[in-house]
Amino acid sequence: MKRKTKIVTLCAALALLGAGALLAVPGASQDIPASRYAVLKDSDGVSALALREAIDPFFDEADGPGSGETRALVVMRGGRIIAERYAPGYGPQSRFLSWSIAKTVTGLLVGIMVSDGRLGLDDPAPIPAWHQPGDPRSAITLRELLQMRSGLQNSELWQPGGHSDALDMVVGEGARDQAAFAAAKPLVDPPGTRFVYSSATSMILAGIVTDQLAPGAGPQQRRDAMARFLAARFSGPLGLTGLAPEYDEAGTLQGAAFLHMTARDYARLGELIRHRGRANGRQLVSDKWFDVMFAPSPANPAYGAQLWLNRPSEESELFPGHASPQVMAAIGHRGQFVLISPAQQLVIVRLGNSRDEEIAPLRDALASLVRRFPE
Repeated sequence: MKRKTKIVTLCAALALLGAGALLAVPGASQDIPASRYAVLKDSDGVSALALREAIDPFFDEADGPGSGETRALVVMRGGRIIAERYAPGYGPQSRFLSWSIAKTVTGLLVGIMVSDGRLGLDDPAPIPAWHQPGDPRSAITLRELLQMRSGLQNSELWQPGGHSDALDMVVGEGARDQAAFAAAKPLVDPPGTRFVYSSATSMILAGIVTDQLAPGAGPQQRRDAMARFLAARFSGPLGLTGLAPEYDEAGTLQGAAFLHMTARDYARLGELIRHRGRANGRQLVSDKWFDVMFAPSPANPAYGAQLWLNRPSEESELFPGHASPQVMAAIGHRGQFVLISPAQQLVIVRLGNSRDEEIAPLRDALASLVRRFPE
């Protein structure tokens, strides 16, 4: 049975964010009402009319692909926005909850640390509690955490009458120090042998990065250190002007699910990945790191390092066979997608609120949109 995407928490109300005014953008097709499209342009091999035919159904509940409520959709081609539409009440200044798109951001932050020589990809993960005599968790490497094959106990989804480690971590007993709660779980599989999608694992990674920035510091110092790091090395040079991260009470970045950004910020994130870490004339993340992010996990070929790949797998979250295997994506709960197709010079951002049963039709509609663009 396929894993349902991303954690379900009592914090879902955070997704109900404010809206900004829509922009009238020079060069947009004049026959498209400004209240519907902020940008709509021809692109090589794809007309504005063809784009409108593909995008309008995402916003039309009566005739749409059963994809649920789409709140924003942005298409970038060759680094330029060629289509941008918002639902009523949302616009270019609106911030949208990342859900598990945050995991991909965490993977990029780890990549900066590895590239700086502060972390070793195949070294045992620097979790002091794991390195007590006789603790089998001491064998878990950073690479295994990134590829979701740590072997730690994890129950991602809550079901009636059941239990969710992710829910306990976010709003239960682990909420105060989420990374420590996640790291305290026992080993149930040999490290590296089994793929288990885990928000707790991404929080362990976020904790490792924060510990490197502010070793032994208190919560406020940890938050401040991460904020400085993001501004200097990531969000600042990338131009993520709308980024608003959340932190737990221990001062750890909530790098599993709780970042807020504008739709254009998510598109910039996709462009950074498409260009293998280069943005605005700077190499923000080492080019070599993307060999790690794009490499299929030995335990699940549809997953890289905190990034989904369009490869066949029982646990695939994309559309293998219906678009290029080079397509990859940051994916979040309730249908958040940042799709990247380097061969097509393409980044597509879809943000919204889809139920579980609407995710498969949404994926089909996104695959159809991707296929409109020649390689």
